[in-house]
Amino acid sequence: MTDDAVPGPETSPTSAPEPVPFSSPGLLAELLEQQERLVLPRFDYTEAARLGGIVAALAEGRGLPVVVRVEAETAVGPHTVFQRAFPGSSPTNDWWIGRKFAVVRHFGDASFTVGTRFRVQGTTFEESSGLDTETYAAHGGAFPLRVDGELVGIVGVSGLPQQEDHALVVEGLTAYLG
Repeated sequence: MTDDAVPGPETSPTSAPEPVPFSSPGLLAELLEQQERLVLPRFDYTEAARLGGIVAALAEGRGLPVVVRVEAETAVGPHTVFQRAFPGSSPTNDWWIGRKFAVVRHFGDASFTVGTRFRVQGTTFEESSGLDTETYAAHGGAFPLRVDGELVGIVGVSGLPQQEDHALVVEGLTAYLG
């Protein structure tokens, strides 16, 4: 072969496969650190509404087409304490947020953390969780609310790409905790 020959399939340089988005162990460590850091001193319906209001104000100020929801865990099941839908969102976002919340309840971690953990392990939530994907979605946007280590509620956003849903929730929680 001469220097000016065009490489064919048998002479193509090998290239590394594209990395899977959101599969970095560093990202997983960051998400777990957020969960350790963003814990509540107390939680009741008034606090749930205040937290929801903060996240909703961030979304409204940016004109984001999202649904914001805060649920409290009760003895008889989850109770929606706050929900606000903004222009451009749809009932599909309600369904997505419910599926993300189901992941938080099942695994005890943020929905983005759960999906990232599966990807870091070289698989996907859909392939390996054994859970019904019509009921569960390990996509970013739902975050556990804990007081003294106990899951007391969930805050979530749906309507943006998953990393942006998650980032908005983290920003709102950070502002709430002041």
